[in-house]
Amino acid sequence: MLNRAREIEQQLINWRREIHMHPELGFQEFKTAELVAETLRSLGLRVKTNVGKTGVVGYLGEGKPVVALRADMDALPIQEANDVPYASQSPGVMHACGHDAHTAILLGVATLLREEELPGQVRFLFQPAEEMSDEEGKSGAARMIEDGAMEGVDVVLALHVNSDVPVGNIDIDDPYISAGVDTFYATLMGKGCHGAYPHRGVDTIFILGQVINAIQGIVSRRIDPVQPAVISIGSVHGGQADNVIPDRVEISGTIRSVDEKVRRELFGELERALGVARALGGDFELRIEEGYPASLNDPQVASLIRRVAIDSLGADCLHPPEPGMGAEDFGLLANLAPGAMFSLGTKLEGGPREAHSPTFDIDERALPIGAAILAEATRRYLVGEG
Repeated sequence: MLNRAREIEQQLINWRREIHMHPELGFQEFKTAELVAETLRSLGLRVKTNVGKTGVVGYLGEGKPVVALRADMDALPIQEANDVPYASQSPGVMHACGHDAHTAILLGVATLLREEELPGQVRFLFQPAEEMSDEEGKSGAARMIEDGAMEGVDVVLALHVNSDVPVGNIDIDDPYISAGVDTFYATLMGKGCHGAYPHRGVDTIFILGQVINAIQGIVSRRIDPVQPAVISIGSVHGGQADNVIPDRVEISGTIRSVDEKVRRELFGELERALGVARALGGDFELRIEEGYPASLNDPQVASLIRRVAIDSLGADCLHPPEPGMGAEDFGLLANLAPGAMFSLGTKLEGGPREAHSPTFDIDERALPIGAAILAEATRRYLVGEG
């Protein structure tokens, strides 16, 4: 399968660069979805568009079992700084997380698998909006689920590029792929007054300082130290004049966890920490927007991917996974069927290439490797070699 994937390497690169040059934000992937749908139809697949708003589903084969393969399509609101021929042509928008590569790879998998006589069905999920949620707080995975994309699925697979891992290597976590993520929005309320007479009001800036300390103490003093957890404040807004104490300050931030019990504890402890505002004569309002659950790899599915990778790349291809608290809405899909996601080594030599940065880029030699592993894992599962 890897040899066959390398035969279409230039096509994979062409797809990736075309998508990279024309990035689109979440739920706005109209051109990308059109390219995907046209390509799948040219390969002879049945295609359904406007799934989860701007998603595309391709169907290869019929019956059971059903293997779903997911690629996210959306870009980020970042101005690209790379001086390359395929740089983004959309000001302020860039594929800085590798979703262009994910989409190209999955088109490559469709190209490889259409030549196979396989029992069951392969379902190609080209998902919008992994990086964001809509006005109702739902991401692309949630919207595609609502539109039936996961109905009847027996197993779901995906990959994500990793700019820290060399080409020819993969890593696959066991069991956690990524943390669960939730967002909080809080308003601290006091009594505004002149900055020269703070005793006549209730200073929300002073309250903010104590609340920040209390929030930063949640993980270190209220959560089991062997449990992964993060609360970070990402924005603070309050006041407009240098000599006026504002009557309210708004803060927001992110909550990360991998255990559902810890997740609920973090919610409660955040409310307790904000209660400092009341102890100091003010008040607060808190809204928690629940996001993605933690993503877990199914042990058997992850084992299948490892075996395929070793058979394709050699016994030393498995790169030790590095735990982290990044989040992914793949967990919504993996909650509905056994699933696994692996990281594909795409490291480029020279210069920082961190995800979500203006200089992010990948070594495109990894594209056929990703396509081959996904295609071969799918083939083995369908024919009962998994």
